[in-house]
Amino acid sequence: MKVTYIFVPIVTGLWYFIYFSTFTDVKPIKVKMADQLLLQHESTANPQNASLSPAGNKQTELVILLWTWPHDYRFPLDRCLPQYGISGCHLTANRSRYKHADAVVIHHRDVSSNISLLPQQPRPPHQLWIWFNLEPPIHLSNLHLMDNLFNLTLSYRRDSDIFTPYGWMENVSEPENFTIPIKSRLVSWVISNWRPSDKRVVYYEELRKHIQVDVFGRGHMPIPDSKLLTTIISQYKFYLAFENSQHKDYITEKVWRNAFGSMAVPVVLGPPRANYEVFLPTDSFIHVDDFPTAQDLAAYLLELDADDERYASYFSWRMQLQPVLKVSWITHYCKACRALHQKHYEKTVPSIERWFI
Repeated sequence: MKVTYIFVPIVTGLWYFIYFSTFTDVKPIKVKMADQLLLQHESTANPQNASLSPAGNKQTELVILLWTWPHDYRFPLDRCLPQYGISGCHLTANRSRYKHADAVVIHHRDVSSNISLLPQQPRPPHQLWIWFNLEPPIHLSNLHLMDNLFNLTLSYRRDSDIFTPYGWMENVSEPENFTIPIKSRLVSWVISNWRPSDKRVVYYEELRKHIQVDVFGRGHMPIPDSKLLTTIISQYKFYLAFENSQHKDYITEKVWRNAFGSMAVPVVLGPPRANYEVFLPTDSFIHVDDFPTAQDLAAYLLELDADDERYASYFSWRMQLQPVLKVSWITHYCKACRALHQKHYEKTVPSIERWFI
C-alpha cells in the first residue's frame, strides 16, 4: 500500500490536507454477483455496454410512449443513442401518438389511484403495455386493478421481464490504483421519511447508544443543497444505507449513489446478505445481520476506525470493478426500448399483485 498526499478544496473555498491510501498490489477478487447476474440479464442489465445495443443500422424505429412523466418529473427523451448507444428508439410523452406507439410504459404510482387514469382508448393489436415500478411492495396500492392488462414488467426485480436496477457493477478493463481519502468523521445517515416504528429507525435508535451517528434530513441536520449530498457523506467512513423496507432485490440509491458515490463503506439494512451479494462484491459492504446486536456492530465499526488496513480492505474491489451510479429515469425507458428490439413478446401478465407481492 502506497501513501499519497494531496491538497483539495472544500465547499467553503478553504483548503485542507487529505491523506490517501493507494492500493498498488492487486489480487483477483471473487465477485459472486458478476457472472450469473450479467449473464442472466445481459440484454437489460448494462445499458452502457455498446455490444448490448440493437444490431444493424436499418432497424425499425420503435415508438415508446411514456403514459405519464414519472412523479411528474420531466427530462430529455432523446438520450438513448447518445447516452447509451441504443438506437431505433423514439420516446415520446405525447398521448396523441397512442395509436402509433409500439409500447406504452405506465408508471404504477401515477395511475394506481384509479383505473380511469390508464389509457381508455382501444388498444392497437400490435401494442404492448409495460408496467413500470421502482418502489417496494409496501408502497404500492391497487395492484389487483392491473390484472390481465400488461404484457411486460419493468422493475428493479431480477425476475422482471425487463430488469432495471438502481445501479450495477462493471469490470474495469485492467486493474487500477485506487485512493481512499482520509475521513474526518465516522458514521452518517440521510433520511427523509422518519417513522419511529420503521425497522431502520428502531435499529438506529439502538445503534446511536454505542456510536456517534450524524443524521441529515427532515427534523435533523439540514443539507443546504442536494448537490452537496455526496460531498457531505464523503467526509464519513461509513454510511447507513438503510432501506425503508426489506424486500427482494430492493437495493437502492442509498447504496449506489449515497455510499459508493461518496466513497463511504455502506452499512446495509434491507434484504438478506445473500441478496446483496448478487449485486455487490462480498467485501464491499457491512450487513447489520452479520452482528447479533447493534452494540456489536458499533464495536466493529470502531475497530475498523482504529485500523486503517482493515478499513481499506473494503475498497479493494474498486481496483477491478466500478459502480455505475448515473442511473436516471431515461435509463429505464431506454432499456425497455432495447428489450423490445432484442426479443418479440407475446404474453399477458395475469396478476401483477400475485407476482410482485
